[in-house]
Amino acid sequence: MLVATGSEVSLAVDVSKLLQETGLDLRVVSMPAFELFLRQSESYRKKIVPENTIPLIVLETGVEQGWHRLSRSPLLFIGMDRFGASAPAAVLAEKFGFTAESAAGKIKKWLKSLQ
Repeated sequence: MLVATGSEVSLAVDVSKLLQETGLDLRVVSMPAFELFLRQSESYRKKIVPENTIPLIVLETGVEQGWHRLSRSPLLFIGMDRFGASAPAAVLAEKFGFTAESAAGKIKKWLKSLQ
Protein backbone atom coordinates (compact mmCIF):
# COMPACT_ATOMS: atom_id res chain seq x y z
CA MET A 1 0.00 0.00 0.00
CA LEU A 2 1.32 3.41 -0.97
CA VAL A 3 0.06 6.38 1.07
CA ALA A 4 0.61 9.95 -0.11
CA THR A 5 -0.57 13.41 0.84
CA GLY A 6 -1.37 16.45 -1.25
CA SER A 7 0.90 17.00 -4.22
CA GLU A 8 2.58 13.61 -3.72
CA VAL A 9 -0.58 11.71 -4.75
CA SER A 10 0.06 12.14 -8.47
CA LEU A 11 3.63 10.93 -7.94
CA ALA A 12 2.29 7.91 -6.02
CA VAL A 13 0.00 7.06 -8.94
CA ASP A 14 2.96 7.27 -11.34
CA VAL A 15 5.04 5.05 -9.03
CA SER A 16 2.21 2.54 -8.86
CA LYS A 17 1.97 2.42 -12.66
CA LEU A 18 5.71 1.82 -12.97
CA LEU A 19 5.60 -0.97 -10.42
CA GLN A 20 2.57 -2.58 -12.08
CA GLU A 21 4.72 -2.95 -15.20
CA THR A 22 7.08 -5.14 -13.13
CA GLY A 23 4.28 -7.23 -11.64
CA LEU A 24 3.85 -5.37 -8.34
CA ASP A 25 0.37 -4.11 -7.59
CA LEU A 26 0.19 -1.28 -5.07
CA ARG A 27 -2.96 0.28 -3.69
CA VAL A 28 -2.61 4.07 -3.62
CA VAL A 29 -4.27 5.87 -0.72
CA SER A 30 -4.68 9.65 -0.76
CA MET A 31 -4.44 10.96 2.79
CA PRO A 32 -4.61 14.75 2.63
CA ALA A 33 -5.07 15.18 6.40
CA PHE A 34 -3.08 12.67 8.45
CA GLU A 35 -4.24 13.98 11.85
CA LEU A 36 -7.88 13.98 10.71
CA PHE A 37 -7.48 10.38 9.55
CA LEU A 38 -6.18 9.40 13.00
CA ARG A 39 -9.31 10.92 14.59
CA GLN A 40 -11.60 8.59 12.62
CA SER A 41 -13.03 5.44 14.15
CA GLU A 42 -10.72 2.46 14.45
CA SER A 43 -12.93 0.39 12.14
CA TYR A 44 -12.74 3.07 9.43
CA ARG A 45 -8.96 3.42 9.76
CA LYS A 46 -8.48 -0.36 9.52
CA LYS A 47 -10.73 -0.48 6.45
CA ILE A 48 -8.51 2.07 4.68
CA VAL A 49 -5.13 0.95 6.08
CA PRO A 50 -5.30 -2.63 7.37
CA GLU A 51 -2.86 -3.29 10.21
CA ASN A 52 -0.22 -6.00 10.16
CA THR A 53 -1.22 -7.39 6.79
CA ILE A 54 0.75 -5.67 4.06
CA PRO A 55 3.89 -3.57 3.80
CA LEU A 56 3.15 0.15 3.92
CA ILE A 57 4.98 2.85 1.97
CA VAL A 58 4.54 6.54 2.75
CA LEU A 59 5.52 9.09 0.11
CA GLU A 60 5.73 12.51 1.73
CA THR A 61 7.98 15.44 0.90
CA GLY A 62 7.70 16.43 4.55
CA VAL A 63 9.32 14.75 7.53
CA GLU A 64 8.59 11.26 8.82
CA GLN A 65 7.32 12.42 12.20
CA GLY A 66 4.24 10.46 13.27
CA TRP A 67 3.71 8.18 10.29
CA HIS A 68 4.56 5.09 12.36
CA ARG A 69 1.16 5.58 14.08
CA LEU A 70 -0.57 4.59 10.85
CA SER A 71 0.10 0.86 11.07
CA ARG A 72 2.20 -1.81 12.72
CA SER A 73 3.01 -3.26 9.30
CA PRO A 74 6.53 -2.89 7.92
CA LEU A 75 6.88 0.79 6.94
CA LEU A 76 9.04 2.45 4.32
CA PHE A 77 9.07 6.24 4.51
CA ILE A 78 10.24 8.07 1.41
CA GLY A 79 10.55 11.67 2.51
CA MET A 80 12.80 14.39 3.76
CA ASP A 81 15.11 14.53 6.73
CA ARG A 82 16.28 18.11 6.31
CA PHE A 83 15.05 21.56 5.36
CA GLY A 84 16.41 24.60 3.57
CA ALA A 85 16.96 23.46 -0.03
CA SER A 86 15.96 25.99 -2.65
CA ALA A 87 15.67 25.40 -6.39
CA PRO A 88 12.99 24.80 -9.01
CA ALA A 89 10.65 21.96 -8.01
CA ALA A 90 11.85 19.58 -10.74
CA VAL A 91 15.48 20.04 -9.68
CA LEU A 92 14.64 19.37 -6.03
CA ALA A 93 12.54 16.32 -6.95
CA GLU A 94 15.46 14.84 -8.87
CA LYS A 95 18.03 15.67 -6.19
CA PHE A 96 16.01 14.22 -3.31
CA GLY A 97 14.61 11.17 -5.10
CA PHE A 98 11.04 12.32 -5.56
CA THR A 99 10.72 10.98 -9.07
CA ALA A 100 8.62 7.98 -10.00
CA GLU A 101 11.70 6.04 -11.11
CA SER A 102 13.65 6.75 -7.92
CA ALA A 103 10.75 5.96 -5.60
CA ALA A 104 9.90 2.77 -7.52
CA GLY A 105 13.52 1.63 -7.22
CA LYS A 106 13.55 2.25 -3.46
CA ILE A 107 10.28 0.38 -3.04
CA LYS A 108 11.42 -2.65 -5.07
CA LYS A 109 14.66 -2.86 -3.08
CA TRP A 110 12.83 -2.53 0.24
CA LEU A 111 10.18 -5.13 -0.64
CA LYS A 112 12.92 -7.55 -1.70
CA SER A 113 14.63 -7.04 1.67
CA LEU A 114 11.42 -8.11 3.45
CA GLN A 115 11.40 -11.53 1.78
